[in-house]
Order: sequence, then C-alpha cells, then structure tokens
Amino acid sequence: MKTYTRVLSIAGSDSGGCAGIQADLKTFSALGCFGMTAITALTAQNTQGVRAVHPVPVDMLVQQIDAVVEDMGVHAVKIGMLHSAEVVLAVAQVIDRHYLPYVVLDPVMVATSGAVLIENSAVGALVEQLFSKVTVVTPNLDEASLLVGRTLRTTDDMEVAAKELIAMGAKAVLLKGGHLASDTVHDLLAVAGRANHWMQAPRIVTTNTHGTGCTLSSAIAAYLALGMELMQAVEAARLFVRSALQAGSHTRTGHGSGPLNHGFAPMAMRTFAP
Repeated sequence: MKTYTRVLSIAGSDSGGCAGIQADLKTFSALGCFGMTAITALTAQNTQGVRAVHPVPVDMLVQQIDAVVEDMGVHAVKIGMLHSAEVVLAVAQVIDRHYLPYVVLDPVMVATSGAVLIENSAVGALVEQLFSKVTVVTPNLDEASLLVGRTLRTTDDMEVAAKELIAMGAKAVLLKGGHLASDTVHDLLAVAGRANHWMQAPRIVTTNTHGTGCTLSSAIAAYLALGMELMQAVEAARLFVRSALQAGSHTRTGHGSGPLNHGFAPMAMRTFAP
C-alpha cells in the first residue's frame, strides 16, 4: 500500500480564505501533498482587515496535533499564528514529544491589514521556546523588526538582522524583503555556519498579496516533505509564490488585498511506498 506525503499546518483560520490555514491547505494540495491542520485561533476577517480573533483553548490545540500525529503521521510541519506565550510553549512541547520533522516557523505577528495578531509576551517566547527547534524561521521585515527591536530599511539592515536571529538560536532564517521600497524584491536565506544566500526577482505589480507569507512558508514545508534540501525548497517555494501572485494579479476578490491564485497549476497527489 502506498501513502501520501503529509504536511501539518499549526496556524490560525482565516474566514476570508486568503491566508492562514486556508492558504496553507490550498498550497499543500497544489503541490501534491495531503494537508492536515491544528487550528490555533479563529479570526473574523476579509480582504480589508481582521475584525475579531477567538483563541482556541490550548488543550484543544494539543488534542488536534496529537490526534493527527498519532494516527496519520507527518512528513513536515508549518507553524503560523501563535498568539500567546502559553500556545508557543504547548507547541514547543509537542514538537519535542512527537519528534516532529522539518518544522517551518512563520512568526505571524501583523496581518497584511496592519492588525496585530500576537501578544507581547509571545514574541519572546517564540525566540526562547521555538527558534532552536525548527528548521527555518521565515519573518518578513515587520516581523524581523519586532524580533530585533528596530526598523529594518535596507539590505544591509537585513544582513545584520539575519545574523542576530541566528545568534538568538535559529538554525536558518529566510528574511523576506518584500517591504523594502524597491522594484526588485530581495530575500535572504541565512543558515548557521554557511555563507548568506541572496535571492532577487522583479517585483510583481498586484494588490492581491493577502496570504503571501503563509503561502511561502507552507510551500517550503511541502517541498521539504517531498525530499528537497532547504535551499532548494526555498527557491522552489519562492517560484511557486511568484507564479501564484502573477496568476492572481488580474482578478478582484473583495474590496481590499485579495488572494493569490494557488490553483494556477495543481499537481497530482504524491504517493510513495513507505
């Protein structure tokens, strides 16, 4: 009997379907993986912003993860919105207890609309409890600025910040430079003990960027589950996101920042003999 490549998303739910758990599942499916979820919080949101956040009780979150891992198993994990220090600690303990492989941490702190999605105490907990346990951390400039305590405005700032995040315990950091004022997007992959790897590409002109970070981190997790090395997975995930942005650039969904087109070229579900 064959089995599917299975990827678990531990993240918040987006009622608008653009980001969070919903974007993760669309990404997993598009890349031929079987997606599973453990929801950390419910959000009432659309393309214009977040109206409300309702945390899932920590025990229920842990029960979701245990139920999936103990029966179905996982090949990789994507972690998104963890709104409190208590939730961060619970997820860290679950990673250790189940020896979860290939964990991608997207430190979701601020929504595309600007809404703050994390408690102050959880920021420090992410660093202390999770950085050393995950394969790669994928902050954007706003999130990295919160983590290092200052605004990042240039590629030189990104170099220094990536070094600091590695010093905080991260094994690898993908620092996303999409918020820099430039016609070229600069992303930096920093891996402990290795030379920095810069990736550049022309900026895609579109207002439909809601869920870009969620999609990138879940694509990295999917490609890691499919057997790619980290740098290869990051490069492939960036290409997937760029293609989804381009494919969705001429559509309109809602009155704000719309979604990517995750289904521009879906792949068949990958199976293999265990």
